[in-house]
Amino acid sequence: MLTMLLAAAVPNPSRQAPAELTNKVDLVLGIAAWAGTAAGVAGVLVTGAMMAISLKRGEGSEHMSRLGMVLGGCVLVATAGPLVQFVFN
Repeated sequence: MLTMLLAAAVPNPSRQAPAELTNKVDLVLGIAAWAGTAAGVAGVLVTGAMMAISLKRGEGSEHMSRLGMVLGGCVLVATAGPLVQFVFN
């Protein structure tokens, strides 16, 4: 009898989040992914423009490292969603 009372008192939460919450989280993550992609494209464009300007001036600078960092960020943004989905599914 005591076991039945204890079992009835302990809540058993479902493993699924409410649909409203998952829709809002999906919306926020979609906006963040879009913003990350836009920032990556803008970074590549700005780095390319700076490389072109410095080449026209005859200056030698290390724009390739900056371009590498921008492209590395693009790879992180592109793979973040699939990595999280793989880990949690």
